[in-house]
Amino acid sequence: MLAALSPPLRQYLIITGNYWAFTLTDGALRMLVVLHFHQLGFSPLNIALLFLFYEIFGVVTNLVGGWLGARIGLNKTMNIGLGLQVIALLALTVPTAMLTVPWVMAAQALSGIAKDLNKMSAKSSIKTLVPAGAEGKLFQWVAVLTGSKNALKGVGFFLGGVLLATLGFAGAMWAMAGVLLIVWIASLISLKSDLGKAKNKPKFGEIFSSSRAVNILSAARLFLFGARDVWFVVALPVFMATTLGWADWAVGTFFACWVIGYGIVQSLAPYLTGKKSGQVPDGRAAMLWAIPLAILTAGIAMGVNLDNGLEAILIGGLLLFGVLFAINSSLHSYLIVSYAKEDGASLDVGFYYMANAMGRLIGTVLSGWVYQTAGLAACLWISAAFITLAAFISTALPRHQMQK
Repeated sequence: MLAALSPPLRQYLIITGNYWAFTLTDGALRMLVVLHFHQLGFSPLNIALLFLFYEIFGVVTNLVGGWLGARIGLNKTMNIGLGLQVIALLALTVPTAMLTVPWVMAAQALSGIAKDLNKMSAKSSIKTLVPAGAEGKLFQWVAVLTGSKNALKGVGFFLGGVLLATLGFAGAMWAMAGVLLIVWIASLISLKSDLGKAKNKPKFGEIFSSSRAVNILSAARLFLFGARDVWFVVALPVFMATTLGWADWAVGTFFACWVIGYGIVQSLAPYLTGKKSGQVPDGRAAMLWAIPLAILTAGIAMGVNLDNGLEAILIGGLLLFGVLFAINSSLHSYLIVSYAKEDGASLDVGFYYMANAMGRLIGTVLSGWVYQTAGLAACLWISAAFITLAAFISTALPRHQMQK
C-alpha cells in the first residue's frame, strides 16, 4: 500500500508511524515511573527529580539535535532516538534494589535525548515534505502528526498502568524494548537517507536562531509548557492517588483518556481556528487563544480551595483545560514549522523545542517542590501566571493572514 503513494506522503506516514511507536513507550514509561516509585515510598519532590535529567538533556538535545539533523539528515537523528530509547528501557530492567535515584535519572536522561531527537526529526521533516506556500496543508499535516502523537501518548499512560499491574515494572520494560527494537530495524530500512539534510552545512554557532519570530514564539512556548507541567507531571497524579484516594489503574486510565481527547482536539485544531474560512492562524491567534486558558486555570485554582465538589471541579476543569491547551499547542506547532527557514528547518525547530524542553524542566521541578510545600492550588496559580506571560509574549508575534 505504501508503494502506491507519492514519495512525500509515504515518508510522512513512515515518520508518523515511528513517532507513534516511540510515543507509546514514552507515555507508558512516564506513568510507570510515577506510579512505581510512588508505591516504593518516594516523595513527590523525589519523583520529580527522577525526571530532572530527562528534561535537562531534552534542552541540550533540541539545541544540538537541530544542528545535527541539518548536517547528517533527519532520518539518522530519528533512528538514533529510537535506538537510545531501547537502551533506556533495557537499563530499567535491573532488579529493584539497583533502581537507585542516580540510576533511574541516568536512564531517564537517555530517554530524554531519545524523545527529543525523535520529536525534532518528525516535526522538522514535515517542512521538507510539504511544498512551499501550501500553508493550509502544512497546518493540517502538523496538526495530524501532533494530535495523533498525543492521543497515543494517552494510550501509553493507560498502557503503563496496565503493564505495571500485569507484568510488573521490569517485565513492562522488556516488552516495550522488544517492540521498539522491531520498529527501529524497520525504520533503518525505510527512511530516505537525505531527509532534511541542509544543502549548506550549518556551523555549530548557528544552533541559536537568528529569526525574531522564532525567538518570540520559543519564549511563549517555554511558559506555555511550563504552565502545563507545573501541575500535571507530579502534583496531579499524586493528588489523585492520595487526596482523592484513586487507585493506580484509575489514575492511569484518567490520564490516558485526557491525553487521547487532547490529541483529538489538536488534530481538529485547523478546523477550529479558521481553516473553513480559507485562512491559517498568525501570531495574534496564539495570543487570543492563550487568554481564556489563563482565566480557566485561575478558576480551577480557586475551585480547588472550595470544600464541596472538589472532584467535579477538578475533572471538569481538566477537560476544559485539555481542549484549550490542545488548541494553543497545535497553533504553536504549526507556527514554528511555518516560521522555520526552508533549508535546514531542523535548526529553527530544534531551538524552539529547546525552549519547550526548558519549560517542561522548570514545570517538572516546580510540580514536585511547590506541591510538596504549598499544595495543588499553588501549582495552578503558577500555571495561570505562566500562561498569562505566554499570552503577553505572543503579542509581539508577526500578524499576517496567509491564504490556504
